[in-house]
Amino acid sequence: MAEILKIKTAEELGKELLFAQKLDGGVLRLVLNNPPANTLSEEMLDALQGTFEDAADDDDVRIIILAANGHLFCAGHDLKQLTKRRTDEDGGKAYFLWLMEKCSTLMQTIVNNPKPVIAEVNGLATAAGCQIVASCDLAIASEDATFCTPGVHIGLFCSTPMVALSRNVHRKHAMEMLLTGEAITPSDAREIGLVNRVVPVEYLQQITLQYARNIAKKSSHTIRVGKQAFYQQADMNLADAYAHTAAVMTENMMAADAEEGIGAFLENRTPEWRDE
Repeated sequence: MAEILKIKTAEELGKELLFAQKLDGGVLRLVLNNPPANTLSEEMLDALQGTFEDAADDDDVRIIILAANGHLFCAGHDLKQLTKRRTDEDGGKAYFLWLMEKCSTLMQTIVNNPKPVIAEVNGLATAAGCQIVASCDLAIASEDATFCTPGVHIGLFCSTPMVALSRNVHRKHAMEMLLTGEAITPSDAREIGLVNRVVPVEYLQQITLQYARNIAKKSSHTIRVGKQAFYQQADMNLADAYAHTAAVMTENMMAADAEEGIGAFLENRTPEWRDE
């Protein structure tokens, strides 16, 4: 039976903003630990950035799960932290730009990370919290999850979340979320392509872990090559995309793991990956 995890309480996790747990099979499980809102404060952005960078270079990590402690996945930026900087000489402008660029760097780090990243979403994912879900490669949501980009309600259009959102869902669905600021259900999120699966909350951790371990069994070299090529070709025209992926697939065919995997398939045996 698959391992069932219990998200620890804030008291059990202590004061760590981001709890990291290495599990069997090369799974790294990260837990946002700043309930109730789990905001992407300066400190949380730093913790996530450093952890994702470390994971990229850690051969023991084959896949990453991003979850949260509490009943709210992530409320986006810390508005109290932002508001305090309005007393700066420039009204906070330089700080706001610095923070938005910092957050944008994190989102690109997730996309560019050679390890697949799965968002395990329970509760509300709003604004930059919705952005981080959209930036992950896969997303599994509980039946209690909701998603929104509500900046219009407070006079702040969710422009940076829009980048990730519009690259995951159809334009009219993205614009509906951005213009209305209304929350969508997990079933709606699945229908428009924001999440992959919706599961009962009591099975969320178990099913996400099953997904992760299934992917982690594959050649890490193959996964790294494929993930990078996926995002590269997505922004190309059709001819360029085929030319690029033909070159990528040719190089992939020359890899030891491709030779081993094809051989194992033809010989009806389990492949022994060298991750190269």
